[in-house]
Amino acid sequence: MTPIVRSGAAARAGALLILLGPLVSWVAEFVTAAAWQDPPYSPLYNWVSHLGLTGPPQTAFGQAANSPLGAVMDTGWVVYGTLLIAGTFLVFDPRKGARPITIMILAVLAGTGVSLVGIFQGSNANVDNGLIAFHTFGAQGVMLAGNLMAIAVGTGGARIGLTRRRSIASTALGTAGLIAFPLFMTDVFTGWMWNIGLFERAVIYPIMIGHALLGSSVAATQRHRATHPVAPLTARTNS
Repeated sequence: MTPIVRSGAAARAGALLILLGPLVSWVAEFVTAAAWQDPPYSPLYNWVSHLGLTGPPQTAFGQAANSPLGAVMDTGWVVYGTLLIAGTFLVFDPRKGARPITIMILAVLAGTGVSLVGIFQGSNANVDNGLIAFHTFGAQGVMLAGNLMAIAVGTGGARIGLTRRRSIASTALGTAGLIAFPLFMTDVFTGWMWNIGLFERAVIYPIMIGHALLGSSVAATQRHRATHPVAPLTARTNS
Protein backbone atom coordinates (compact mmCIF):
# COMPACT_ATOMS: atom_id res chain seq x y z
CA MET A 1 0.00 0.00 0.00
CA THR A 2 1.16 3.52 -0.78
CA PRO A 3 1.93 5.49 2.38
CA ILE A 4 -0.03 8.70 2.85
CA VAL A 5 2.45 10.24 5.26
CA ARG A 6 5.59 12.18 4.54
CA SER A 7 9.03 10.93 5.51
CA GLY A 8 12.04 12.51 7.12
CA ALA A 9 12.49 15.22 9.73
CA ALA A 10 9.19 16.97 8.96
CA ALA A 11 7.15 13.83 9.60
CA ARG A 12 9.07 13.05 12.79
CA ALA A 13 8.50 16.59 14.07
CA GLY A 14 4.82 16.43 13.14
CA ALA A 15 4.36 13.11 14.92
CA LEU A 16 5.89 14.59 18.06
CA LEU A 17 3.55 17.60 17.90
CA ILE A 18 0.48 15.36 17.51
CA LEU A 19 1.61 13.28 20.49
CA LEU A 20 2.37 16.31 22.66
CA GLY A 21 -1.06 17.88 22.11
CA PRO A 22 -3.17 15.56 24.28
CA LEU A 23 -0.35 15.20 26.82
CA VAL A 24 -0.22 18.97 27.31
CA SER A 25 -4.00 19.09 27.67
CA TRP A 26 -4.06 16.26 30.20
CA VAL A 27 -1.34 17.88 32.32
CA ALA A 28 -3.20 21.19 32.22
CA GLU A 29 -6.42 19.44 33.21
CA PHE A 30 -4.77 17.64 36.13
CA VAL A 31 -3.11 20.81 37.44
CA THR A 32 -6.25 22.92 37.04
CA ALA A 33 -8.53 20.32 38.64
CA ALA A 34 -6.14 19.93 41.58
CA ALA A 35 -6.34 23.69 42.23
CA TRP A 36 -10.16 23.62 42.25
CA GLN A 37 -10.91 22.97 45.92
CA ASP A 38 -14.06 24.94 46.84
CA PRO A 39 -16.03 22.79 46.27
CA PRO A 40 -13.62 20.00 45.18
CA TYR A 41 -13.69 19.30 41.46
CA SER A 42 -15.31 16.02 40.45
CA PRO A 43 -14.29 14.62 37.01
CA LEU A 44 -17.53 12.62 36.81
CA TYR A 45 -19.91 15.40 37.86
CA ASN A 46 -18.38 18.69 36.73
CA TRP A 47 -18.20 20.02 33.19
CA VAL A 48 -14.77 19.73 31.60
CA SER A 49 -15.02 23.24 30.15
CA HIS A 50 -15.71 24.72 33.60
CA LEU A 51 -12.04 24.13 34.36
CA GLY A 52 -11.33 27.02 31.97
CA LEU A 53 -13.55 29.56 33.74
CA THR A 54 -11.44 32.46 34.97
CA GLY A 55 -12.54 35.25 37.27
CA PRO A 56 -14.67 35.03 40.41
CA PRO A 57 -16.62 31.90 41.36
CA GLN A 58 -19.95 31.60 39.53
CA THR A 59 -22.80 29.23 38.86
CA ALA A 60 -22.81 28.37 35.16
CA PHE A 61 -24.97 25.80 33.38
CA GLY A 62 -26.36 24.60 36.68
CA GLN A 63 -23.04 23.97 38.42
CA ALA A 64 -20.92 25.94 40.87
CA ALA A 65 -17.60 26.80 39.22
CA ASN A 66 -14.44 27.95 40.97
CA SER A 67 -11.30 27.38 38.91
CA PRO A 68 -8.37 29.45 40.26
CA LEU A 69 -6.09 28.22 37.45
CA GLY A 70 -8.63 28.47 34.64
CA ALA A 71 -6.11 30.26 32.44
CA VAL A 72 -3.86 27.18 32.59
CA MET A 73 -6.63 24.98 31.19
CA ASP A 74 -7.52 27.52 28.50
CA THR A 75 -3.88 27.71 27.44
CA GLY A 76 -3.67 23.92 27.35
CA TRP A 77 -6.62 23.71 24.96
CA VAL A 78 -5.28 26.38 22.62
CA VAL A 79 -1.84 24.73 22.58
CA TYR A 80 -3.46 21.34 21.93
CA GLY A 81 -5.40 22.64 18.94
CA THR A 82 -2.39 24.43 17.49
CA LEU A 83 -0.12 21.39 17.85
CA LEU A 84 -2.72 19.11 16.29
CA ILE A 85 -3.14 21.23 13.17
CA ALA A 86 0.58 21.89 12.71
CA GLY A 87 1.52 18.28 13.37
CA THR A 88 -1.07 16.87 10.98
CA PHE A 89 0.07 19.13 8.15
CA LEU A 90 3.67 18.04 8.72
CA VAL A 91 2.80 14.33 8.80
CA PHE A 92 0.23 13.83 6.04
CA ASP A 93 0.84 14.32 2.33
CA PRO A 94 -2.27 15.70 0.58
CA ARG A 95 -0.86 14.59 -2.78
CA LYS A 96 -1.54 10.98 -1.80
CA GLY A 97 -5.30 11.11 -2.30
CA ALA A 98 -8.59 11.73 -0.56
CA ARG A 99 -7.81 10.11 2.80
CA PRO A 100 -4.92 12.36 3.87
CA ILE A 101 -6.90 15.40 2.72
CA THR A 102 -9.89 14.22 4.75
CA ILE A 103 -7.74 13.65 7.84
CA MET A 104 -6.17 17.09 7.47
CA ILE A 105 -9.58 18.77 7.16
CA LEU A 106 -10.86 16.93 10.24
CA ALA A 107 -7.71 17.92 12.13
CA VAL A 108 -8.29 21.58 11.27
CA LEU A 109 -11.90 21.36 12.46
CA ALA A 110 -10.93 19.53 15.65
CA GLY A 111 -7.94 21.76 16.37
CA THR A 112 -9.92 24.93 15.75
CA GLY A 113 -12.74 23.59 17.89
CA VAL A 114 -10.64 22.84 20.95
CA SER A 115 -8.88 26.20 20.57
CA LEU A 116 -12.23 28.00 20.50
CA VAL A 117 -13.18 26.28 23.76
CA GLY A 118 -10.06 27.76 25.33
CA ILE A 119 -10.52 31.23 23.86
CA PHE A 120 -14.27 31.62 24.47
CA GLN A 121 -15.17 30.35 27.94
CA GLY A 122 -18.50 28.79 28.86
CA SER A 123 -19.18 31.62 31.29
CA ASN A 124 -22.33 33.53 32.20
CA ALA A 125 -20.78 36.65 30.71
CA ASN A 126 -20.36 34.94 27.34
CA VAL A 127 -23.93 33.64 27.51
CA ASP A 128 -25.13 37.22 27.98
CA ASN A 129 -23.00 38.72 25.19
CA GLY A 130 -23.54 35.91 22.70
CA LEU A 131 -19.93 34.71 22.53
CA ILE A 132 -21.05 31.38 23.98
CA ALA A 133 -21.91 30.44 20.36
CA PHE A 134 -18.18 30.16 19.58
CA HIS A 135 -17.63 28.00 22.67
CA THR A 136 -20.53 25.72 21.74
CA PHE A 137 -19.46 25.48 18.09
CA GLY A 138 -15.91 24.68 19.14
CA ALA A 139 -16.90 22.03 21.68
CA GLN A 140 -19.30 20.21 19.37
CA GLY A 141 -16.92 20.62 16.44
CA VAL A 142 -14.02 18.93 18.16
CA MET A 143 -16.29 16.17 19.50
CA LEU A 144 -17.52 15.24 16.03
CA ALA A 145 -14.44 15.98 13.91
CA GLY A 146 -12.03 14.49 16.46
CA ASN A 147 -13.81 11.15 16.63
CA LEU A 148 -14.30 11.03 12.85
CA MET A 149 -10.57 11.67 12.50
CA ALA A 150 -9.81 8.72 14.78
CA ILE A 151 -11.95 6.49 12.55
CA ALA A 152 -10.34 7.83 9.35
CA VAL A 153 -6.89 7.20 10.82
CA GLY A 154 -7.79 3.73 12.06
CA THR A 155 -9.38 2.52 8.83
CA GLY A 156 -6.33 3.75 6.91
CA GLY A 157 -3.80 2.71 9.54
CA ALA A 158 -1.79 0.45 7.24
CA ARG A 159 -0.95 3.44 5.03
CA ILE A 160 -0.04 5.62 8.00
CA GLY A 161 2.20 3.30 9.98
CA LEU A 162 -0.17 2.00 12.63
CA THR A 163 -0.03 -1.66 13.57
CA ARG A 164 -3.19 -3.72 13.04
CA ARG A 165 -4.02 -3.55 16.75
CA ARG A 166 -3.57 0.21 16.88
CA SER A 167 -5.64 0.66 13.74
CA ILE A 168 -8.47 -1.32 15.31
CA ALA A 169 -8.08 0.61 18.56
CA SER A 170 -8.25 3.99 16.79
CA THR A 171 -11.37 2.95 14.87
CA ALA A 172 -13.00 1.60 18.05
CA LEU A 173 -12.15 4.76 19.99
CA GLY A 174 -13.68 7.04 17.37
CA THR A 175 -16.78 4.86 17.15
CA ALA A 176 -17.18 4.85 20.94
CA GLY A 177 -16.82 8.63 21.03
CA LEU A 178 -19.48 9.10 18.34
CA ILE A 179 -21.84 6.77 20.21
CA ALA A 180 -21.28 8.72 23.43
CA PHE A 181 -21.91 12.08 21.72
CA PRO A 182 -25.72 11.80 21.40
CA LEU A 183 -25.89 10.40 24.93
CA PHE A 184 -23.99 13.44 26.18
CA MET A 185 -26.21 15.82 24.22
CA THR A 186 -29.34 14.07 25.53
CA ASP A 187 -28.02 14.41 29.07
CA VAL A 188 -27.59 18.15 28.46
CA PHE A 189 -30.77 19.07 26.61
CA THR A 190 -33.14 17.01 28.74
CA GLY A 191 -31.88 18.88 31.79
CA TRP A 192 -31.10 15.58 33.49
CA MET A 193 -27.42 16.55 33.82
CA TRP A 194 -26.51 13.23 35.46
CA ASN A 195 -22.73 12.87 35.76
CA ILE A 196 -22.22 15.31 32.91
CA GLY A 197 -18.45 15.14 33.32
CA LEU A 198 -18.51 11.39 32.74
CA PHE A 199 -20.50 11.65 29.50
CA GLU A 200 -18.42 14.60 28.29
CA ARG A 201 -15.17 12.72 28.87
CA ALA A 202 -16.62 9.64 27.16
CA VAL A 203 -16.73 11.77 24.01
CA ILE A 204 -13.47 13.69 24.48
CA TYR A 205 -11.00 11.15 25.83
CA PRO A 206 -11.28 8.75 22.85
CA ILE A 207 -10.14 11.66 20.66
CA MET A 208 -7.16 12.41 22.87
CA ILE A 209 -6.14 8.76 23.12
CA GLY A 210 -6.50 8.45 19.36
CA HIS A 211 -4.16 11.39 18.81
CA ALA A 212 -1.63 9.88 21.21
CA LEU A 213 -1.81 6.58 19.28
CA LEU A 214 -1.38 8.37 15.97
CA GLY A 215 1.56 10.50 17.06
CA SER A 216 3.43 7.68 18.79
CA SER A 217 2.82 5.25 15.91
CA VAL A 218 4.06 7.62 13.22
CA ALA A 219 7.07 8.54 15.36
CA ALA A 220 7.96 4.86 15.82
CA THR A 221 7.55 4.13 12.11
CA GLN A 222 9.67 7.10 11.09
CA ARG A 223 12.36 6.15 13.60
CA HIS A 224 12.43 2.59 12.23
CA ARG A 225 12.75 3.86 8.66
CA ALA A 226 15.59 6.15 9.67
CA THR A 227 17.54 3.35 11.35
CA HIS A 228 16.60 0.63 8.85
CA PRO A 229 16.57 2.30 5.40
CA VAL A 230 15.13 0.28 2.55
CA ALA A 231 17.82 -0.83 0.12
CA PRO A 232 17.59 0.48 -3.45
CA LEU A 233 15.76 -1.82 -5.91
CA THR A 234 18.93 -2.56 -7.88
CA ALA A 235 20.77 -3.61 -4.73
CA ARG A 236 17.92 -5.91 -3.69
CA THR A 237 17.76 -7.41 -7.19
CA ASN A 238 21.50 -8.11 -7.25
CA SER A 239 21.37 -9.74 -3.82
